[in-house]
Amino acid sequence: MNEFEAQVLSDLSVLKTQMTGLMGDGNGGRIADLERRMERHEQNWQHAKGFLAAVSVLFAVIEVAVETLHRH
Repeated sequence: MNEFEAQVLSDLSVLKTQMTGLMGDGNGGRIADLERRMERHEQNWQHAKGFLAAVSVLFAVIEVAVETLHRH
């Protein structure tokens, strides 16, 4: 094996190690961790939007009640 082949095999070994770290070894890797974090973020965002919708409905009901009491 000449110097070029040794360098290529060394580079391939480094690449394989980096890909294993990125993709995982069957149990997940950094990409899977990012996907899980994004899913949690999206769930939290949906919960926040639902809460804000409920609060806006509550304020609308309060506004109607105050306006009704103010007229009488």
